[in-house]
Amino acid sequence: MQKRKLGKSGLEVSALGLGCMGMSFGFGPPADKKEMISLIRTAVDRGVTFFDTAEIYGPFTNEKLVGEALAPVRDRVVIATKFGFKIDAEGKQAGLDSRPARIKQVAEASLKRLEIDAIDLFYQHRVDLDVPIEDVAGAVKDLIKEGKVKHFGLSEAGVKTIRSAHAVQPVAALQSEYSLFWRAPEADVIPTLEELGIGFVTFSPLGKGFLTGKIDDSTKFDSSDFRNIVPRFTPQARKANLALVDLLRTIAGRKKVTPAQLALAWLLAQKPWIVPIPGTTNLARLEENLGGATVELTSEDLREIDSAASKITLQGARYPEKLDQLTGR
Repeated sequence: MQKRKLGKSGLEVSALGLGCMGMSFGFGPPADKKEMISLIRTAVDRGVTFFDTAEIYGPFTNEKLVGEALAPVRDRVVIATKFGFKIDAEGKQAGLDSRPARIKQVAEASLKRLEIDAIDLFYQHRVDLDVPIEDVAGAVKDLIKEGKVKHFGLSEAGVKTIRSAHAVQPVAALQSEYSLFWRAPEADVIPTLEELGIGFVTFSPLGKGFLTGKIDDSTKFDSSDFRNIVPRFTPQARKANLALVDLLRTIAGRKKVTPAQLALAWLLAQKPWIVPIPGTTNLARLEENLGGATVELTSEDLREIDSAASKITLQGARYPEKLDQLTGR
């Protein structure tokens, strides 16, 4: 597995990371713990060095899983986690909370759950408009001085927030959704990251599974699957959006790769400081995804994909309105 550096931070990670959220949260019932530990360790054996989690995933259970799985190989991996949500007594998300005292409290708890001495990359999960971003960056700066955090990150932040935070404490990476299924960051976020020397960690690089070609308008999701409330995943939207999957399938077939591998290769070809973090609970899918890092796309391939994709109008918002209000701020 090739390595990439996240912007000018010096933080080096595998070209593809592993998003661990779905192992505990979001896409149906939690997967078997022993199987997920085995999957994570297999990823390490295959050259993956970058693992993504957050306190809200579960909550808490995903950090514990990742910590236990990676404890034997701590010196070989980079672990990213996140702060920024309020969690009530019942363990449910209860709004945002990025007050400095809360950030430091989360850091201490995450260190224990992850069984580590320092968090490699600590993201603000969503921008909290009630707390100045300068105060957030200052709190993480303090944690870095204390040796409890190594690098500062933001998630789903807009350009103004990125610039303001970066002026207080250099931002190593922005994590946001980006794929052929969601290209909004190309407008102003990616140019800003390039200007400032900030890496881009892309979640849902396979469009929450849609770009794998395994989902169509008749697919039924588990009742606890987040995609049930996503406008882009209504049966009508899925049916319309299959045009993009058909495009990927055609080009992938010609290159003797899968649609998922082509979609990941396309992302890797955009910038040398972009690192996708596809998630999976399936060993075969892990192997397939990692194969995407070996697919070479020519400039002609990229032009063909962009030209054909530009003619497809995707249907449906990527989040329900209530959740969409938390992004790009």
